[in-house]
Amino acid sequence: QNSYLRSDGVMLAALGVQDLVVVATDDVVLVADKSRAQELSPMVARLKKAGRPEATTSSLVYRPWGWFRTLAEGNRFKVKQISVKPGERLSLQKHLHRSEHWVVVQGCAQVTNGERVFLLHENESTFIPSGHRHRLENPGKLPLIIVEVQSGSYLGEDDIIREDDVYGRVETTL
Repeated sequence: QNSYLRSDGVMLAALGVQDLVVVATDDVVLVADKSRAQELSPMVARLKKAGRPEATTSSLVYRPWGWFRTLAEGNRFKVKQISVKPGERLSLQKHLHRSEHWVVVQGCAQVTNGERVFLLHENESTFIPSGHRHRLENPGKLPLIIVEVQSGSYLGEDDIIREDDVYGRVETTL
């Protein structure tokens, strides 16, 4: 009663609640008394000051070519779901501190891996060693979805050296 409840994925069930704001995303759950909703901004500021990544980033990140979602991460590994729009491609790039394994789960991928350019179909995969130049493209008419497993000593998004980028993004390196 007199509540706002929203979930971006997981089932959200409530029983006998009143005057609450409940918002569940895949990486954060907010529960607040509705009368205190104006205190959300200061709370986010405190989380930022404490260095909590949830205050500034989401596990779902949009890019010009599509999006990626971090599914799991731990010591020396990260697992992502990546969706590439039809006709789009990521930058030709390399990473200094991580290797990647790509598995196509939907669609067809055109992959540049070192000097090789080839197609991968559903249930096929490739390994990209650290330092190899690589690119992922979707030559199809449906979204391309892959699972990427990263492994290495550093897995940050700033470990990218871009050699070519159709979106004009600048090179980033550590």
